[in-house]
Amino acid sequence: MDRLAGLGGTMSTRRTVLALAAGLGAAAGLGLGFLGARHLWAMFRASREQHELVKVAEISRIFIYPVKSCKGIPLTEVEIYELGLKKGPLKDRQWLIVDEKWNMITGRVEPTLVLVTVSDKNGYLCLNAPGMEELKVPLKLPKSNPVKMCRVWGSCIEGRDCGDEAANWISTYLKHSKAFRMVNYEPPMKPRNPKDKESSFRVKDKTVYNDLSSCMMMSEATVEDFNTKLEKKVKMENFRPVLVVKDCNPYAEDTWKDLQIGTTKLCRAMSCTRCIFTTVDPDTGVIDRKEPLDTLKRLRQADPAEKHIYKSVPIFGSHYGIDKPGVIRIGDPVFMVVKH
Repeated sequence: MDRLAGLGGTMSTRRTVLALAAGLGAAAGLGLGFLGARHLWAMFRASREQHELVKVAEISRIFIYPVKSCKGIPLTEVEIYELGLKKGPLKDRQWLIVDEKWNMITGRVEPTLVLVTVSDKNGYLCLNAPGMEELKVPLKLPKSNPVKMCRVWGSCIEGRDCGDEAANWISTYLKHSKAFRMVNYEPPMKPRNPKDKESSFRVKDKTVYNDLSSCMMMSEATVEDFNTKLEKKVKMENFRPVLVVKDCNPYAEDTWKDLQIGTTKLCRAMSCTRCIFTTVDPDTGVIDRKEPLDTLKRLRQADPAEKHIYKSVPIFGSHYGIDKPGVIRIGDPVFMVVKH
């Protein structure tokens, strides 16, 4: 492992002590007493905290999935912001397909959605699918389009309706008697807080139409090792991560906590639980309903100490919260932040 040592704080010890003394005097003068002194002491300790950056992997692939459950877009670099990943006007999982009751529709029930490709061109979100003409939806929707309260995994979140043309296109493609529509998240709509569903997340962690977090990471070694247990091999695309890493051991991503990648800082929240969506072939849109999920259930159960979190649901990959926005590129080293 590559190691880079760093020392927190920018003042010399002498200057820090002088600043602390001045602060304590001010605290006393203001009548803050013990609580003020304790706060200043905590600031002093933080300023002297040492940390070490240990290289644990390297970014090898990046994806965003602008329309939930549709095909991902491979990228060479991506911007990380408080709600996840974005590239130009396309933001990860900020368009959502819903039914007539405004409940989310995903590849779990409509597996051919994974064949829908997404791009942007001249101010439009463009959708293409087998046997369909291209659909163009304005990236900036008319304010006359209604805002609807939608349901994503039991949580309520708003979305602006993308119009009848998009609704007809999706309903025609899915060849279903139901009427489907598509909505788009817009600021200043209120995002979801994954902590409402899982206590492992923090209050500051936010997401939109993602299942849980805005940043799910997996390693190439994890999928390669898992494939040795399968008769029919699977691809990384079966698991739909946004960040893929290499040059690490299988399942190493389960052991990292605080990470720094480029200027971005991430904090691991929990493992990613897996469902029937993993059995959808990303190349054909055919759902198997058995593998690789059956093997995951057999081999990828949580540690007994974490059974109260995951129950009997298999885990594969890791969810991360965003501590500091930035840019991530293929080839960036992934550093684990070790505090002393």
